[in-house]
Amino acid sequence: MTNGTNVLRVVVVGNGMVGYKFCEKLIAKAKDITLDITVFGEEPRPAYDRVHLSEYFAGKTADDLTMAPLDWYFDNGIKLHLSDPITNIDREAKTVSSHHGLIVSYDYLVLATGSAAFVPPIPGVEKDGVFVYRTIEDLGMMQAHAKKARKGAVIGGGLLGLEAAKALLDLGLEETHVIEFAPRLMPRQIDQAGSDILKAKLESLGLQIHLNKNTQEIAGDGIITAMNFADGSKLEVDMLVISAGIKPRDEVARLSGLEVGSRGGIVVNDKLQTSDPHIFAIGECALHDHMIYGLVAPGYEMADIVATNLCNGAKEFKAYDMSTKLKLIGVDVASFGNAFISEPDCQTIVYENKSKGIYKRINISNDNQLLLGGILVGDAEQYNMLLQTVNNKLVLPKDPENLILGARGGEEDSGAGVMGLPDDALICSCEAVTKGQICHEVAENEVHSVDGLKKCTKAGTGCGGCVPMVKDLMLGTMKEQGIYVRNIICEHFDYTRQELFDLVKINEIKSYEGVLDKFGKGDGCEVCKPAVASILASLWNDMILAKGNDIAQDSNDRFLANIQKGGTYSVVPRIPGGEITPEKLIVIGTVAKKYNLYTKITGGQRIDLFGAHLNDLPVIWEELIAAGFESGHAYGKALRTVKSCVGSTWCRFGLHDSVTFAVEVENRYKGIRAPHKFKGGVSGCVRECAEAQAKDFGIIATEKGWNLYVCGNGGAKPQHAQLIAIDISKEDCVKYLDRFLMFYIKTAEPLTRTATWLNKMDGGIAYLKDVVVNDSLGIAEELETEMAGLINNYKCEWKEAIENESIRKRFSHFVNAPEVKDPSVAFTPLRDQKRALEWVK
Repeated sequence: MTNGTNVLRVVVVGNGMVGYKFCEKLIAKAKDITLDITVFGEEPRPAYDRVHLSEYFAGKTADDLTMAPLDWYFDNGIKLHLSDPITNIDREAKTVSSHHGLIVSYDYLVLATGSAAFVPPIPGVEKDGVFVYRTIEDLGMMQAHAKKARKGAVIGGGLLGLEAAKALLDLGLEETHVIEFAPRLMPRQIDQAGSDILKAKLESLGLQIHLNKNTQEIAGDGIITAMNFADGSKLEVDMLVISAGIKPRDEVARLSGLEVGSRGGIVVNDKLQTSDPHIFAIGECALHDHMIYGLVAPGYEMADIVATNLCNGAKEFKAYDMSTKLKLIGVDVASFGNAFISEPDCQTIVYENKSKGIYKRINISNDNQLLLGGILVGDAEQYNMLLQTVNNKLVLPKDPENLILGARGGEEDSGAGVMGLPDDALICSCEAVTKGQICHEVAENEVHSVDGLKKCTKAGTGCGGCVPMVKDLMLGTMKEQGIYVRNIICEHFDYTRQELFDLVKINEIKSYEGVLDKFGKGDGCEVCKPAVASILASLWNDMILAKGNDIAQDSNDRFLANIQKGGTYSVVPRIPGGEITPEKLIVIGTVAKKYNLYTKITGGQRIDLFGAHLNDLPVIWEELIAAGFESGHAYGKALRTVKSCVGSTWCRFGLHDSVTFAVEVENRYKGIRAPHKFKGGVSGCVRECAEAQAKDFGIIATEKGWNLYVCGNGGAKPQHAQLIAIDISKEDCVKYLDRFLMFYIKTAEPLTRTATWLNKMDGGIAYLKDVVVNDSLGIAEELETEMAGLINNYKCEWKEAIENESIRKRFSHFVNAPEVKDPSVAFTPLRDQKRALEWVK
């Protein structure tokens, strides 16, 4: 498609993500063509990553978000004009005119003008304090206004609206509200049940969500003070962000006489040509088959198609899969395939766990052969493989529910693995990278790192959602070639957890920043921060909220409590072995009554208190600790409980004193951090009333002593613990437990329970028994010594917290009014107690 001189003059209108990607693709494809590229951008800076725009408020700068520096344009011969939008297209002369008076000729014109925020015609929308959420300049104005604002709101509960809500949270406003006209959040991606779970999760993180709300007026004298709704209600706010959708930027196309849709958008054919064959439109301004695509991946595909066709290729754009996976304010949400198809047109399988904030739905064909689509909220780990199963029409496993639950009860059938995908399976939709391309780079060009694959294939450089699958393909290909695979923590640490554990130990580093400075790179991420925090806690058992450790903790650890439904917190004192005196029972009852807490006896034989306000946590724990209680670590990756039956103390079948042993073991390992939580049980006979074989370690009395079982668990994937030692003494049992737990702490990957750790271990239980009982590695003494160090360094975290004024101050909703409780928290009566108020559906 050159002009006969072998010089291709291309003008690009718009320097957003899609416009930039088009330039990148065109340069890569134009092997024998001399390019003359001119780009006009409306904004004052080169293209930046709008997908991660909210990270601007989390510390990233405009430069961090830039997709390529100015030098890149210069080095590739691109003439870039910033802050200079195109105002006119002369189609007959094939020229464009810019705001600053430049006139440039083209052979082909590419319109990548993107979209603008849709602003509903609400009276008062022009007032100060009302913003849209589209550009870095918008964010700068929001940041300045937020310094004098207390309460903020977002109109829009879709993808963009929730991103904007995260921005307000990051700005530190006292209250952040989300206003959605529809009866559910993200109505284009998830169903009502998924929305309910998402709403609960987001409200527990501090958002206040209002559904079925029609904003009638934005009130205030020149500056926003309130929002008035159609139902007569009112919400006082001093900052509002409108993020209720997009409208295509088609103004210059309209002026030039190009065909546009009745509701906006530049009409294009399958080659992405407009009604003028020398003018193309790509991205959010293009209307293809009556559809505007508001995601970056289809925009990148459009950029690739036009670049290919300008270089004498022949590609066409077809209806694009709008499956997507996002992390919204720390909550995973995904929608794929035909998410909303319902019975009788399909069979629907749903897994819902409200207490954990997880909802999974898959839709399968009525003949049980194909996966049609689904929705994931709270846990989207399986998204990539589920999407591949839909797109490649893979035959379902015998039990399709295993796709979202995993293989259970020793089963292996949970669907095809990533290596079973066809070579043409599209792994990275943003950059159109297939499985075959990735595996080729690993096998033929010896690219053995995710960073290396990003550089040579571009996979994972768009939204980043495909990175886990890229890594799995890399590791799978390497294993097929017999190459040793190191399972490094993340891109910031080129070490396995075990390697980093040893490095931190040898160098005696005691803070996350210290570990990052010496052995890492970059700023860290949500993967490595808690992983390093776990290593530090497992090595030194120092206070997790001490300076240097606090920045790396999970959200629950930051508050030494589990964040519960409705935005309250749980209080779980330790009750070793389930044994408690009447006096301590009275204390728990008194505290629960005083602070109006819901009480529940758990399966772990202790009493949980629910419904505590954040600023009440220190005073509640002050009273409990004064009565002799300690933290139960229900919030941490640590020992939870050691369950016991009454044993020989009271039971006529009991062989030994299981209660005393359970109390001793729980007190021995309390507070010890590990790659994941772990639990124990002690039963006084084979009747197994303590369910010890469903625990990470279980001890069962025999006529001659005790049997020790390890690596069991209940939960979603139950697994019986396996016998490791028979008829041993209490002393030997404790010795083996010390070794077992310390070996697990040192060698398991992050967030790996003991059962999974054993399942992945070469040699299985036989190898583990050799290490723990027979000391085959010669490290038994070292393991015992390290465990003794952790035990000796134990301190109750809550006792330390309430005695440290700077830590204690963190437990407040409002910095300037620490005594004020969260006004959004509400309860309703329940069987002589209370529960968090039911969310409006």
